[in-house]
Amino acid sequence: MGYARVVMNVRLVLFVRFPDPGQCKTRLIPALGPQGAADIHRILAQRTHTTLRASGHALTIAYTGASAAQFARWLGPDADLVEQEEGDLSARLLPFAQQAPVIFFGADTPDLRAHHVDAAVRALDTHEVVIGPAEDGGYYLIGMRRALPQLLVDMPWSTDQVLPQTLGRLGQMGIAPAMLDMLADCDRPGDLARWPDLAR
Repeated sequence: MGYARVVMNVRLVLFVRFPDPGQCKTRLIPALGPQGAADIHRILAQRTHTTLRASGHALTIAYTGASAAQFARWLGPDADLVEQEEGDLSARLLPFAQQAPVIFFGADTPDLRAHHVDAAVRALDTHEVVIGPAEDGGYYLIGMRRALPQLLVDMPWSTDQVLPQTLGRLGQMGIAPAMLDMLADCDRPGDLARWPDLAR
């Protein structure tokens, strides 16, 4: 099923780490070992990359953990690759926020599908912010029609307070976000039972 086109020129940004054993999906290592955890990350990143590329919208790969040449060999020579800045997630997100309208994605959401991407892009036609909430209290995507650094700094990343704090800040700014379907990330050993195909 194809994607509907919208007028707005939205850029999709996928944040992804190179799948080196021991350097990614570390919370899965106790269950799967370093190589098994890296394999899960590789599968999820490739799946997300394929979904986003199929959208037809401009896609940037915000990469870390290896060289641009290594990422090009992995994800394809035509990938638009931009290295992430040093620092915490805020420091890595902020430069890309200046390219708004933009939608940020991680590579941890097995159930992300074309219709979620399409819905996020369409939402920015009518809303300043779109959020795809995650079951763990964070989000699997956040998009903004204009740069809103207030949503990206001093945030308790990797906790269940990310979404509540984001919504609280939006409320203070008088912005009502578009909310998409809630999805789950695959981060911990207990999550693997939901997607047994990933750990084969």
